[in-house]
Amino acid sequence: MLIHPEINPIALQLGPLSIHWYGLTYLAAFGLFVWLGRLRLHHAPFASLLGPQAWKKQDVEDILFLGVMGVVLGGRLGYCLFYKPLYYAAHPLEVFAVWQGGMSFHGGMLGVIFAMLWFAHSRGRHWLQVADFVAPCVPTGLAAGRVGNFINGELWGRTASPDLPWGMVFRGAGDLPRHPSQIYQFLLEGLLLFVLLWLYARNERAQGRVAAMFLLGYGVFRFIAEFFREPDAHLGLLSLGMSMGQWLCLPMILGGLGLWWWAGRQPVNLGKKTR
Repeated sequence: MLIHPEINPIALQLGPLSIHWYGLTYLAAFGLFVWLGRLRLHHAPFASLLGPQAWKKQDVEDILFLGVMGVVLGGRLGYCLFYKPLYYAAHPLEVFAVWQGGMSFHGGMLGVIFAMLWFAHSRGRHWLQVADFVAPCVPTGLAAGRVGNFINGELWGRTASPDLPWGMVFRGAGDLPRHPSQIYQFLLEGLLLFVLLWLYARNERAQGRVAAMFLLGYGVFRFIAEFFREPDAHLGLLSLGMSMGQWLCLPMILGGLGLWWWAGRQPVNLGKKTR
């Protein structure tokens, strides 16, 4: 049985300025996105587009800026709407109290979708082309976020068998060993999803299918991980014994399957150069 290491959440103290590990994981996520985005510029079909449709390094940075805004705003609003709607309806000003914590991946994803729609409209591109570009660059950021969760000793897993070699006792969660679900999510929806998506996206696909695979892959991996993650205390398990996270994954899985099917029925002309 392992004990979660007591890691100071503050990585560096510079006078009154505190730099938290969680903030550093966000910086790592942004840096990885820019690096992978620039590599994506050399993949089909983006490398073959010319003229106004040509992709540039500046596009990667612009998408990152809009994506960060989408993650923060969508993640916060999603948490308030999905997890504590009655509380925030009674305390609306606390929606803006982001320092109190509370972010939702599914809300952040919706925020990123709106950001991609805005970017696509401003550049005169199809939003599914933008989604296909972005999708393989996202899982490494998710992996970095789960590292931050583990360092903070938060979002721990459900109680595990004492015989589980990697069962871990988390401070504040009692004396029983638990699944280190942050690590499970790091491996599944982070590293494994990245490898699968990156390999899939290197070859030319029908427009929308890379984004569809992200929705499907994340939805399935997160659904699995939720069996090991402790449900939110104020919600517990909902209908059919599923957590809120699992219920929110179902539309992702169905949407991914629907988009993958729909994309395969559209004309494929992604290799055509735009002049």
